[in-house]
Amino acid sequence: MSDQRVIRPTPISGFPEWLPETRSVEQRWLDHIRAGFERYGFASVETPSVENLDVLMAKGETSKEVYTLHRVHDDGDDSEARLGLHFDLTVPFARYVAQHFNDLVFPFKRYQMQRVWRGERPQEGRYREFTQCDIDVINVDSVPLHFDAELPRIAHEVLSGLDLPAWTININNRKVLQGCYEGIGAADPMAVIRAVDKLHKIGDDGVRLILTEEAGLTSAQADTCLELARISGADRSVVDAVGKLGIRSELLSEGLEELGFVLDSLADIEGGVRADLSIARGLDYYTGTVYEAAFDDDPGYGSIVAGGRYDDLAGQFIRRRLPGVGISIGLTRIFAKLVAEGRLSGGRTCPTDVLVVVPSDERRGEALRTGALLRGRGFNTEVFHQASKVGKQVQYASKKGIPFVWFPPFGDGKPHEVKDMGTGEQYAADPGTWERPAAG
Repeated sequence: MSDQRVIRPTPISGFPEWLPETRSVEQRWLDHIRAGFERYGFASVETPSVENLDVLMAKGETSKEVYTLHRVHDDGDDSEARLGLHFDLTVPFARYVAQHFNDLVFPFKRYQMQRVWRGERPQEGRYREFTQCDIDVINVDSVPLHFDAELPRIAHEVLSGLDLPAWTININNRKVLQGCYEGIGAADPMAVIRAVDKLHKIGDDGVRLILTEEAGLTSAQADTCLELARISGADRSVVDAVGKLGIRSELLSEGLEELGFVLDSLADIEGGVRADLSIARGLDYYTGTVYEAAFDDDPGYGSIVAGGRYDDLAGQFIRRRLPGVGISIGLTRIFAKLVAEGRLSGGRTCPTDVLVVVPSDERRGEALRTGALLRGRGFNTEVFHQASKVGKQVQYASKKGIPFVWFPPFGDGKPHEVKDMGTGEQYAADPGTWERPAAG
């Protein structure tokens, strides 16, 4: 035995890691999400894991969660001293669009599926490293309101294709909130928005306390804000409900018109989408439509889909107005919940369709040729690594969940045979013409 010190392997809190059978399901989900995005014409981009710290630190409250990059052995080279791991995909996307502005076709529709990092305390539904699946549309000067309705439609279509507990995509408009708060005379509408955004975490009494003691609202003003937040529905009736509050504001009217358009555009969707005027999205860069989805039976778990419209996120990079609208599916947050609850099924420990048995060292060449032929016909094929006892080779396939075991000729003039590990049936087959049986 070596005298080398043995380091006990332990999981790193907040950094999920899956066994192969779970990872295979995650990859299938990623493929499903990717296909859903591409069906609507979104193009894939990928940005570096790091951005300049000046860019990351300019984005408000999330900036304090940035992981910075530096080497353990500092040799005086500070070229990496101003880099940090990105905490979302929207900020890198804004920089990407500004950098490649002259090479892109607008409106630019992109999707991005990458890991992001946030230095926060790990807890249920919150991780330090996680995968986000984003789609955004960004354009010069203005983005048609059509996209505000298309993005939740795409998210709804993608989520509906996954075996998930019941969920709802909630939609609101920041102009409705800000216009209402301005209309009742709030001195700092953004402070009110940030307070109302905590409603689902701290409840009415907690929000009322913040509104009256920190945001400077009277008790009557706070009651109006909470009354607005209680309005919800699946159709334009929410617009009428806001009108009954008697608040007058040009910005409020504009927001209600936009919200009504989005709801009308999604009216054909049965379930899973509704307006909820308690949704605020506390990030300062949202300016219009906002989205937030959660599990119906576990709203405290956190949002599984989020996003909204922003006016000029790329403004710090380029002297052009580049508004956009985006929505993000929190893949890791969704996936980890289902893993913890044992809801996932259909995972495989390996992608192999066929294991080719090696009858003997002398017949290894035949086994390799058979494997190559099956592989060339589209079957994921392993050739066993040595001429062990046949029972040991079949047991290997069983442990890995390989559905078929192929037996090349064990002697001159003998046929090829294949065994269906699911049914136990074994029969003669030609590797050049064999087809996988249809599932019963």
